[in-house]
Amino acid sequence: MRALFATTALALAGPAAAQEASNLTPDCAAIDAMIESMVAEGRTVGASTLVWKDGAELCFETAGEADREAARPFTRDTLVQVFSMTKPVTGVALMQLWEQGKFGLDDPLEWHLPEYANLQVAVGEKPDGTPITQAPKRKVTVRDVLRHTAGFTYGAGGNPQNAADRVWEELQPLSSDKTLAEFSQAMAQVPLLYEPGTHWNYSAGVDVQARLVEVLSGEAFADYVQAHIFAPLGMADSGWKRSAEDLDRLARIYVASDDGTLAPVSRDQWLEANFAGKPMTMGGSGIVTTVDDYLKFARMLLGEGSLGDVQVLKPATLRLMATDQLDPRIGPEDRSWLVGKGNGGFGFDFFVRTGPPLTPEEFRGSVGEFYWDGYPSMLFWVDPLQDMVVIFATQKIDFDGTLHRDIRSAVYGADYAGR
Repeated sequence: MRALFATTALALAGPAAAQEASNLTPDCAAIDAMIESMVAEGRTVGASTLVWKDGAELCFETAGEADREAARPFTRDTLVQVFSMTKPVTGVALMQLWEQGKFGLDDPLEWHLPEYANLQVAVGEKPDGTPITQAPKRKVTVRDVLRHTAGFTYGAGGNPQNAADRVWEELQPLSSDKTLAEFSQAMAQVPLLYEPGTHWNYSAGVDVQARLVEVLSGEAFADYVQAHIFAPLGMADSGWKRSAEDLDRLARIYVASDDGTLAPVSRDQWLEANFAGKPMTMGGSGIVTTVDDYLKFARMLLGEGSLGDVQVLKPATLRLMATDQLDPRIGPEDRSWLVGKGNGGFGFDFFVRTGPPLTPEEFRGSVGEFYWDGYPSMLFWVDPLQDMVVIFATQKIDFDGTLHRDIRSAVYGADYAGR
């Protein structure tokens, strides 16, 4: 089944593109040199890159340290925090329940989470900064929640610029002290930033997906993922709730200052950030894993829902998730920073490349690829055209897209046409 994506893409691209695609063999030495230079130039402290192609591991390259202060190298066994690379896992969990007939993609969200029945759209604000709202022109659907078109916000990181985000700041829906049920009740009180279906806006919608998993399955979200994704795929090193026992394998996160120096996040901050002993399990973040474990998940995606004899999703479901779902009326100006991801759109919890790179500066990649990344500069992508998965692991914040541009150039070569 893995070949079906590639066959379809090649047929659409034509004979010349098929010849080009078949000839691509990533240069492991070039990948190694690239990540070595990232470390040597002080752009990150440590990194690894794993390339799986044509049914086998092609490259595993590593450079620098997982913990500079302890002189501990970045290895295959290093645990990393993937942040938003959690989101595709949540989407897969929810789409398993769709396959079971638990919901329809165009069901109003309120049919399954009644707290969203009275959602409002912020259309202005009063002199005191509180929102002026009105009922949305149509209901938010589950499809909207999967593709970031519901109009939800993610907050503004303590610096709200609009009335809706001020409500978020007051209610703190994603506080680690809340359960997913409590998160959802609070989230439903935050006004929408936009009319449903009119904008792509990155949001806490994936945490709403996690709450849907709980309600539709009758299981706690983390337990559901463990039983239906991690355990079947053999991802024994993956999960949300961690402890001090993991510290000897955990890569530190390093924060870049204005002058470019990289300072480590403290271990106490890590334990607090991972909600040790607290109830929140986010759908949009929080998984700690290894490159080998996450490769199993990514290979399942490349295999159209299957890894070996284990089927996690049906091929048609995976293809639906990896197809651009955005209405063409949502133009570039209404897609926020998604346009910076490349020439493409958005499926269900994935960026989807729909055309070859348009400029030399754009990330290299193939038509039909789908991917996502994570705040500490983590990245993975699935390239069906090349029968390839790549995982780039590092732990640097703020998010550094230049690392992704450069690792893609090392994998594909600077002149790869993308089809």
